[in-house]
Amino acid sequence: MSQSTLASRRFPRYAWAVAALNVAVVLGGAVVRATGSGAGCGNNWPRCNGEIIPTSPGVHTAIEFTHRAMTGADVAMVAVLVVWAFRRFARRHPARLASALSAVFLISEALIGAGLVLFDQVGQNASPSRAWWLSGHFLNTLALLAFPALTAWWGAGHAPPRWKNYTGPAAIIAAALSLAAMAFLGISGVIAALGDTLYPSATLSAGLAQDFAPTANFWVRLRLFHPVIAAAVAAWLAWYAISNMVRRPVLRPRAVPLLALIAAQIIAGVANLLLLAPVWMQIVHLLLADLVWISLVIFCVEVLSLPATRPMGETLAANTIGTTGGAPECKS
Repeated sequence: MSQSTLASRRFPRYAWAVAALNVAVVLGGAVVRATGSGAGCGNNWPRCNGEIIPTSPGVHTAIEFTHRAMTGADVAMVAVLVVWAFRRFARRHPARLASALSAVFLISEALIGAGLVLFDQVGQNASPSRAWWLSGHFLNTLALLAFPALTAWWGAGHAPPRWKNYTGPAAIIAAALSLAAMAFLGISGVIAALGDTLYPSATLSAGLAQDFAPTANFWVRLRLFHPVIAAAVAAWLAWYAISNMVRRPVLRPRAVPLLALIAAQIIAGVANLLLLAPVWMQIVHLLLADLVWISLVIFCVEVLSLPATRPMGETLAANTIGTTGGAPECKS
């Protein structure tokens, strides 16, 4: 293998490593939330209980500090990614933009995380304001996962979306709806997961009784809707992937993994419900959700990067008409 080939592969591999670290940071944040360790460093940021490095941390402090340390490593890796992208690619290359946005959303992720701590939106806080904080945090997290993956994708030489070369607005609308539906599902999942953490149930029947109780807290009521939303979004995404794959078989290598991840996520969601959402199962569920999101982003980008297609009748007519635009050629 030539040196130029190795060099061309190093950047996308590094970008995928950054994307993997971002997934690990997101999972670490879920462990912090599920174990109630958000206040493990007290009302201090970036220090932890007044120290740069805790000298004798308890369990909650160790979990929260580990998550902060992972975020610090992520900052360093994203900084390298941005510098590398700007040195390697020419102006207006999409990998440059994606790497820069990776840095922007990593900074905003850190600031939102600091706000959660400083405004006491952690631990056992069950106020309605926490739902808004978590929703904003989650949307930022989705962007943080998407842009390093797109940096790797475009850095490997894949084409960006062709905004001026598609068959009507339907392609863009369908992709936007798919991404928005997944984001909405994720927000409902975050709220449901916090409801499980704040108001755990000993049995499934007790949990259902708690959900339908007239005096149920709004966190408990909100978690009722997550399975319904999940079923509807899974059906939509499956249709979106299959319909595009049928029209354009070239999309099969992207559609099949996406469909497999959706199926695995449905199974994990059912298991999470039946097992009463133990921490380890919540992490598995979130990991699959992150992988579905990244796979969906790449799939949508590839759908929009393909050249425009025309209806079969129009294509046949175009192939029959001569280059002068007149009647079909007659060959004797």
